[in-house]
Amino acid sequence: HVQLVESGGGSVQAGGSLRLSCVASTYTPCMGWFRQAPQKEREGVAHTDQNGNTTYIDSVQGRFTISRDNAKRSLYLQMNSLRLEDTAMYYCAAGYRGGDASRAGSFDIWGQGTQVTVS
Repeated sequence: HVQLVESGGGSVQAGGSLRLSCVASTYTPCMGWFRQAPQKEREGVAHTDQNGNTTYIDSVQGRFTISRDNAKRSLYLQMNSLRLEDTAMYYCAAGYRGGDASRAGSFDIWGQGTQVTVS
């Protein structure tokens, strides 16, 4: 059973940067970052597959970069030019079971989340 541990969240002023990290207990080919703001649904932010292909939602395109280090079983999300609307709990996801990878229902395994607050 894969376990995910996120880190790197925090509080930052608008325009600032943060880098999130997620370490998996074992390698998984397709992983993603999701976020959930209070009283909103969990939304896919970015995901990457085993070939290094990446996909982003429009609102973070050009500001966020997803990357991975397979040797370290790690997934990263570099977030630049942060905006107030980026404030949310961010989750690492694995256990992709097919379908639209931007949807939370396409992943089975979740980390505990790391809070990002932009003010």
